[in-house]
Amino acid sequence: MLLRPGNAGANTVADHIAVLSDALAQIPGSSAAKILVRVDGAGATHGLLEHLEALNTMRRTVRYTVGWTITEEDERAIARLPEASWETSVHQDGSLQEGYFVAELTGLNTREGWPEGMRLIVRRVKPTRRHLKKLTEFEKKTGWRYCITATNIRHMRGIAGSSHAQFLDVLHRSHASVEDRVRTNKAMGLDNLPSASWEVNRGWTLAANLAADLDAWLRLLALHDIEDLADAEPETMRFRLYHLPARLADHARRRWLRIDATWPWAEAFTTCWQRLTTLPAVT
Repeated sequence: MLLRPGNAGANTVADHIAVLSDALAQIPGSSAAKILVRVDGAGATHGLLEHLEALNTMRRTVRYTVGWTITEEDERAIARLPEASWETSVHQDGSLQEGYFVAELTGLNTREGWPEGMRLIVRRVKPTRRHLKKLTEFEKKTGWRYCITATNIRHMRGIAGSSHAQFLDVLHRSHASVEDRVRTNKAMGLDNLPSASWEVNRGWTLAANLAADLDAWLRLLALHDIEDLADAEPETMRFRLYHLPARLADHARRRWLRIDATWPWAEAFTTCWQRLTTLPAVT
């Protein structure tokens, strides 16, 4: 999270790089060898993509998928795609997503100045009523609504089909989970910043960021296989886990956490606690 003025630009490269650098710094060293960065359309800038390419080293591979704002040049390239090049899109589980189609646009769109080897994957779908007012003249003419994803992924070793347009399309679409995280983080206190003071708001944002981090790591480390908690809403987490109906007591020179025997989430809490206490210490 980065607190910014209300008039900050959506495509501010310096801010994107700052947030990205902070995010990468949180990744444990053992998991930093292969990184996937997914960004929406605001990230389709020369500066950010060049920065992502520069992060690649002999010991680290950084792949990205980025939303792409369609221009008239892109539309001319799409118009040259033969109908046979369109393939049916797929869902996250690999099943066909009828009515949605994807194709490779890379060879037909050769804009200068973008990272070498960057690929463009185009997706089309029949527009819904709420999209009709936003369609371009080209989209009105063809009867399809288009979106493009830019990526540097050629293939992923050990993952069959990872070079296909269908795979790359669904890989980027799962980035939509970010919107859900933004919504849930608002429920953790980010929704209403408490003051007209910039410094107070910075402190509040930091507190909300800490809460989001703790909640995310708790789910990953201790709740990943517990039904109804791994993806529960913040309100549900508060009711079932965080607001614990228990009493901390001292007895025989030890401290005891006494949980109500009728509490239905006692086993989930105990499992979570045991997993956290057995984690290796950070050195």
